[in-house]
Amino acid sequence: MSSSPPASLNPAQLEAVHHLSGPCLVIAGAGSGKTRVITTKIARLLEGGYLPRQIAAITFTNKAAQEMRERAKSLVGPKAAKDLAISTFHSLGVRLLREEGSRLGLKEQFSILDSDDVLSVLKDAGGTTDINTARQWQWTISLWKNQGLNAAQAAAAAKNDNERAAAAVMTRYQERLAAYQAVDFDDLIQLPLKLLTTDAEARAKWQDKLRYVLVDEYQDTNAVQYELLKSLVGDRGMFTAVGDDDQSIYGWRGATIENLKRLPSDYPLLKVIPLEQNYRSTGAILRAANNVIAGNPKIYEKKLWSEYGDGEPIALLECDGEEHEAERAVARINALRAEGKAPNYSDFAILYRANHQARIFEQALRRAQIPYKVSGGQSFFDRAEIKDLCAWLRLLVNQDDDPAFLRAVSTPKRGIGHQTLGSLGEFAAKWKCSMFEALFAESLSSALSTRAIGSLHEFGRYVNDLEYRARHAEGHEAARTLLMEWLLDIGYEQHLTDSEENEKVAAARWSNVIDFIDWIAKRCGGLPEDGGQESEKQTVLQVAQTISIILSIAERGDEQDQVTLTTLHASKGLEWPHVLLAGVNEGLLPFKVEDDDMTPERLQEERRLMYVGITRARQTLAVSTLRRRKKGRETIAGIPSRFIAEMKLHEGSGREDPREKLKRMRAELAAQAAARATPNG
Repeated sequence: MSSSPPASLNPAQLEAVHHLSGPCLVIAGAGSGKTRVITTKIARLLEGGYLPRQIAAITFTNKAAQEMRERAKSLVGPKAAKDLAISTFHSLGVRLLREEGSRLGLKEQFSILDSDDVLSVLKDAGGTTDINTARQWQWTISLWKNQGLNAAQAAAAAKNDNERAAAAVMTRYQERLAAYQAVDFDDLIQLPLKLLTTDAEARAKWQDKLRYVLVDEYQDTNAVQYELLKSLVGDRGMFTAVGDDDQSIYGWRGATIENLKRLPSDYPLLKVIPLEQNYRSTGAILRAANNVIAGNPKIYEKKLWSEYGDGEPIALLECDGEEHEAERAVARINALRAEGKAPNYSDFAILYRANHQARIFEQALRRAQIPYKVSGGQSFFDRAEIKDLCAWLRLLVNQDDDPAFLRAVSTPKRGIGHQTLGSLGEFAAKWKCSMFEALFAESLSSALSTRAIGSLHEFGRYVNDLEYRARHAEGHEAARTLLMEWLLDIGYEQHLTDSEENEKVAAARWSNVIDFIDWIAKRCGGLPEDGGQESEKQTVLQVAQTISIILSIAERGDEQDQVTLTTLHASKGLEWPHVLLAGVNEGLLPFKVEDDDMTPERLQEERRLMYVGITRARQTLAVSTLRRRKKGRETIAGIPSRFIAEMKLHEGSGREDPREKLKRMRAELAAQAAARATPNG
């Protein structure tokens, strides 16, 4: 069964593609071919006289942007596709700030702090060493920024002592960011918005640059992203927003469904076009999805349907507990493969509400010798060895980046201790300069010993020399040579060997480092990655400037034949022939913690999460529920989720051939028996 639309567009898709005269909202149901609508609309805009560089298509992940770029390339050709502004919101924000940041007091080579850097700055700003307190501040400040609040507005909006403390920390945090010439991820949206709303010249320039804007996954935008879109499109409102109110599942990180409600009032000429034909799932799966989501109030009416026929009824698996659930999942995978309905393990996904549910499934799959991957695990850039090298590269780009300086100067260790760095930090704070700038100050001898200053100068001179070489190392070979020399100079391989007791772990980490070096060198050479298009050659320094916004390169590489284990949140936008929804119990889905009042809004978002899970499946769907489930250290009675009743599975149950059902049950039982007979893996 195909999961993509046919060669010709259906009437609703055609209407969406050809509406060019004003603002357009496409309500794209799950599996309704929205990416095809966006890329075909880009081709239509080019036919209508727009230049490629005047069209911006904004999405939420690097992977989605890459897919859109590839699809656009196949439609409009590599030359036109190269000039299209297809990017994430954050990448567009970086582009704006690199070009216009000086208007906000930012220098061109500002730093972008990752989550760990933000935590260390917050601990410093709040005078705490407690990581959980700092994380709570980080979460609260991020939500405020996504709502468009600055520190003063946050202080005014604070509802309790914890929020008032976070607002006070936010003030000091913002002062430090300004001193470091650094921004965090939320600033990549907030600062471009500030620029466009306060600087008429910059606003006119960018509205002229980007004449038509398309936004994918519009339901995931937060308040600040919506205002940024409005500032980019201005009064003429030449944009297409593509989204689905039934798939809005990121409220906890600031996304607001209100943005869908506001569009018609902000743009009275808005054309709303629902896409209801689904090219992914069978009738039985879509009927269950429609039944569940009917429990939520509607902003825009739509009902999914497909031409694929009813297909197999949805299987409800009632399990004794988590171990039994995992056994049944393995048995189902083996049975469907034995029946010839799933040639590959990659045809299967097990979806769950919370990360901790994965462990039991992993154990069962390992025992059955079934290959699997846990999606949403640690990304490449989260590895300590990659963060070490990124700190060095960030320091080359912006020597005022104190968090990067502290990591680079102490990794690998070079005889510069905490006391020396503490004294240097105090000296820098006193003279209101960065730590790197401070280490060359003539009066530093009043704060540090001659020996300590000698070590710091040696480090400083090396960084300056490396920056000069990185600025001039252009192309694949020059970049790779420079980067390998750098690793040798700082003794990084030896550092990994010394810091790891296990030789295999050290070797694996060094292998990651080599991958990283090859990746940078490829980009410097303008070489295509994984079938992408060639780009211009760059210097190591130019590539270093972009690293902070590339969230993960773990997305690259060949897809292996593995069962996917992933959370419902991480599954959005993906699809598999065979899906199992695990732990569909009250307390898990909908998710509820102790003393948590389940507000109508929270319940509606959990229902949308169930809808997203159901609509990931193409051919078969199993919903698994527990009679008993673990809660902390105790075992409690399991109550099936209210969403199971809402699916109205009985509506389709009469359509299954009893002989087929008996055959399946026998296959499952045989597979379970085989699994039990296998020694633990």
